[in-house]
Amino acid sequence: MSELMTLVEVGGPVAGLGAGAAYLRARHPAAYWLAVGMPASAVRLLGSYGSVMDSCGLTVQPSRLRALAVRATTRREVRPVPPRRGMLRPTSTGLRIRLRLAPGQEPADIAASAERLRHAWGVHGVYVEPVKPGVVELRLVGFDVLRRVRMPRKAGGGFLRVPVALREDATAFVRDFRAIPHELVLGATLSGKSMYLRHLITGLAAQPVALAGIDCKRGVELAPFAPRLSALATDPGQAAELLPALVQEMEDRYDLIRARQGIAPTTPDEEITSDVWGLPESERPVPIVLFVDEVAELFLVASRKDEERRDEMVTQLIRLAQLGRAAGIYLEVCGQRFGAELGKGATMLRAQLSGRVCHRVNDEPSAKMALGDIAPEAVGAACTIAPERPGLAVVGDTSGGWSRIRTPYLSLADAAARCERTADLVPDLAALRLFRPAVSAVRPASLTKPRSATA
Repeated sequence: MSELMTLVEVGGPVAGLGAGAAYLRARHPAAYWLAVGMPASAVRLLGSYGSVMDSCGLTVQPSRLRALAVRATTRREVRPVPPRRGMLRPTSTGLRIRLRLAPGQEPADIAASAERLRHAWGVHGVYVEPVKPGVVELRLVGFDVLRRVRMPRKAGGGFLRVPVALREDATAFVRDFRAIPHELVLGATLSGKSMYLRHLITGLAAQPVALAGIDCKRGVELAPFAPRLSALATDPGQAAELLPALVQEMEDRYDLIRARQGIAPTTPDEEITSDVWGLPESERPVPIVLFVDEVAELFLVASRKDEERRDEMVTQLIRLAQLGRAAGIYLEVCGQRFGAELGKGATMLRAQLSGRVCHRVNDEPSAKMALGDIAPEAVGAACTIAPERPGLAVVGDTSGGWSRIRTPYLSLADAAARCERTADLVPDLAALRLFRPAVSAVRPASLTKPRSATA
């Protein structure tokens, strides 16, 4: 009887601790990682580092000098050596450790074994980031950070740089318009495409940037941000008037750059520029970011007259995509599908959009439209996005790299309120005055409450 009582007294608290740990892991994974997961993974990594590297084929024969030293001092068998590791640094989402590659190794060798390292050390993911020649950083993520998105405190924002989502390696995905001037965002209905757009607009709203929009769904997506917009077209007819104005503004800026280049021969070389960023700040025009929602609406035609207008608009969009960067004009093109079936010019326009973001799509060809020409291996990842994870997307660029990201939730009411608070930052551009949207004094009731579903 006494033994039974002892088992009950000991087993009760143990079962309670196990249940508490399971609850903590399911509901508060970050806290579970800091309390349980990180110490266990750190001990496992430090204790098995050499054997794991050997089993993954990441060890090399030591140098002759080291082999001679080992034989002279210990007289034991000389074994292959793993990459030299640095100090283990814990973070709120995982662990980081730097490795100095052994002679003959490259970062791709470590990246090819990332899945094996993940299982060996009991973490959610292992990601490899080159630091400098011969040195890589392993980022160990302890749990699924995309299940409940929490942006890092230091996200790396700045002028024309917007932290818009979280990567699967727990770093912020920053939309940098200076590095990638034009981007294509694809996604089916309720995939999170609109949420991505909201974060971009609200991130730029507080910056000295002109925002313009084309929303052929009668403005239902972009009209709530009207206080901060310099121009808004809500149907193809208005878009056909706005695009020539933007092209003319682009040409005027090129004239300004050309005039600057034609100054006296004694001018230093650093003052001669080929884009607006080389102009003096007092002469530099403000950047313009054009958001195009549901780009397919610009391609659809119902008559021959509409076809002529469509061809003209597409030509102007292509010109902006080809020449707009140097003039400080950037494109953010969104849609559900964007392929050759839309008509003449669609493929040529897509080729100019170097940034690609693919949310959940309805078929594999749609994913290939977004990622097939820049990162073919990312197409499969885009096709596996589950409907119950809105905001999850695969992002790639022309370098061939890609990763999974997820945008945090932002209600339409909060996004509209941020744009309203920054309405005084709307720059005065003569070319866009006719297209400035009228702002109602009374906000619609639909914007006074946050929406419960992700758009």
